[in-house]
Amino acid sequence: MADTYVPGALDGLLVADFSRILAGPYATMLLGDLGAEVIKVEAPSGDDTRTWVPPDREGVSTYYLGINRNKRSIALDLADDGDRELARRLAARADVLIENFKPDGLRRFGLDYETVSRDNPRVVYASISGFGTAGGAALPGYDLLVQAASGLMSLTGDPDGPPYRAGISVFDVMTGMHAAIGILAALNHRHATGAGQHVEVNLLSSALSGLVNHTSAYVAGGVVPHRMGNAHPSLFPYEPLPCADRELIVIAGNNGQFRRLCGVLGLPELPGDERFATNESRTANREALRPLLVAKLRERGADEWFKELSAAGVPCGPINHVDGGVALARELGLDPVVEVGEGERAVPVIRSPIGLSASASRHVLPPPALDEHGAEIRAWLTDEESR
Repeated sequence: MADTYVPGALDGLLVADFSRILAGPYATMLLGDLGAEVIKVEAPSGDDTRTWVPPDREGVSTYYLGINRNKRSIALDLADDGDRELARRLAARADVLIENFKPDGLRRFGLDYETVSRDNPRVVYASISGFGTAGGAALPGYDLLVQAASGLMSLTGDPDGPPYRAGISVFDVMTGMHAAIGILAALNHRHATGAGQHVEVNLLSSALSGLVNHTSAYVAGGVVPHRMGNAHPSLFPYEPLPCADRELIVIAGNNGQFRRLCGVLGLPELPGDERFATNESRTANREALRPLLVAKLRERGADEWFKELSAAGVPCGPINHVDGGVALARELGLDPVVEVGEGERAVPVIRSPIGLSASASRHVLPPPALDEHGAEIRAWLTDEESR
């Protein structure tokens, strides 16, 4: 018996994706996973990430493959009169248009919010920039620049070492998620009022929001945070600690967890020591507490401690490479890898992180080749009866 079709949560929504690189494509992939029809509009040269190699899979950048499933591609040259008209027709039909050109960069093509919304007042038009549309409008929106400018790099690395960037383009991903959230909020507003609106997000604002306790430390407490390696400014233990063979992440986020940690380690007297009785005192006296914990942890291997501490309800975990993270997700039954496409077009991708009980995320279309669906989309856009 064939599987019963279950509509996606965003079935019926048309997303015109004029974005490229990471933040925008990540946002539209999330919308596509949830059932939206996403048309990826690319320049004839294609999304830059198509050529960001190594690594690659059969000549295609794995960077591109990781953020472009559930989309159809059309290549349009916006400097060409005919292609520009097709782009305007797509914008006029779209429920959502998302772009990450420089602020106001689409105005010369008649694809800015004011122009598009005149023909399509229900459109939810999302713009992503690096530093906003005021004083930072001319600044290029690269994640590394924002990691540096926001203060993140000042927090990353050893206390006496140089600043480091995060291992991923963390603010591109965060801004993509903020864009998707803003789009969904605007769609709900449209459902209530019938009117679309302009959604604006930028990497620097997402970065300052995403620095959470660190930006709060400054704006609310007047404290400028600094690099602490893998330590936490407000919790201890909350860091890697050495065992007999390698390090293990060990966390005691409250007094109960600390008592259980000390019980497993055979240090039952520590929770009664006034230096370690509360989180505040443990954090203040971390240099005295750390060697006491490490002396015990060094007696056995990390895997042994992981099993015993986990069984006692103490948060802890291994420090894996990426393959180990995928393997752990498999071991925990999260089924992290799914194939999209069929036959030679099948591509393994990471499963959508969003689980919905009644309208599950979908993994249907493999990341498209450049202009793979161009002919059919052009035909649809020029068909007067479908307008």
